[in-house]
Amino acid sequence: MALFGLGRRQPPADQGARAAIVAWVRRVGGFDEAVIVKVSEIVCADPACPGTETVILVMVPGVPTRAVKVARAMAEVTEAEIAAAFHAGP
Repeated sequence: MALFGLGRRQPPADQGARAAIVAWVRRVGGFDEAVIVKVSEIVCADPACPGTETVILVMVPGVPTRAVKVARAMAEVTEAEIAAAFHAGP
């Protein structure tokens, strides 16, 4: 039995979905190539969590890293959800 999901490998998220999310984040945020955008999909075992979520890290040089979460699997995230998440504030 795996503790907290350790030892259970999830299939890798779709690279096409990841690339689309990065493009949407760049468009919504007006970020150029100097800004690093990382997108990950996590599965949270805590009952208070939505289950699978997409976590987006935006690393602007000289600024603290910003983390934004969307309570969906990466392949289900839409551009409208990215815009809403980024306009919701820090």
